[in-house]
Amino acid sequence: MPPPRIRLLNTLPRSSSSLLLRSRPFPSTLTLFRPASDTSKPPPRKSITLTTDTGHIPWSSLSPVEKAARGTRQSFNFLLVLLGLSLTAGVSYVLYLEVFSPSSKTAVFNAVVKRIRSDPRCVDILGREIEAHGEGSWSRWARNRVVSSRTEMDRRGMEHMHMHFYVSGPKSEGTVWVHMVRQDGKWEEWYLALEPEGTGERVVLEDKRGRKEDGVKGGKMFGVRWW
Repeated sequence: MPPPRIRLLNTLPRSSSSLLLRSRPFPSTLTLFRPASDTSKPPPRKSITLTTDTGHIPWSSLSPVEKAARGTRQSFNFLLVLLGLSLTAGVSYVLYLEVFSPSSKTAVFNAVVKRIRSDPRCVDILGREIEAHGEGSWSRWARNRVVSSRTEMDRRGMEHMHMHFYVSGPKSEGTVWVHMVRQDGKWEEWYLALEPEGTGERVVLEDKRGRKEDGVKGGKMFGVRWW
């Protein structure tokens, strides 16, 4: 019987040449990007004038002519502000004298209307719901007009105010006649009467015209009485 054959296997590891080590290649060159420099100069600034100055350009950057233009513009704006303040103060003063002042025509009118409404004789003639208006007309525009009045100074230096307006109620209508005299800075009723429509008579609420004004004496000079 022949002896068994023994097969020798090559168990040696593969050569190192069969092992491939792969690595990421590195670039051979490095490129740097630099933004292109702008060598062009900024556009020249437009010269400001009196009408084109917006105030954005600093004062130190202005030329003498531009500084003069800005100064003129600022002075003009300041004058406009002063003018606006003056007009506002003037309107406020006139509004106070005509409406809100205790001695204004509006205050006198309201006081007289209040007295007419509280007088039993006027209520009996006109009715309880009494309205006062500037003109005796059915037109709303005419009735809302300013009450007619005038002021004057007499020879003694006293200020007088004459006023008339119209009243109406459920029973009748009429005209109110008012004469006021300023005493110690306040208006005092010198004559107040209601004239009902169509009667030709007046209901007198106040009449001081026949008496001598308090504290006012006739003037005398060189033995002659002048007033």
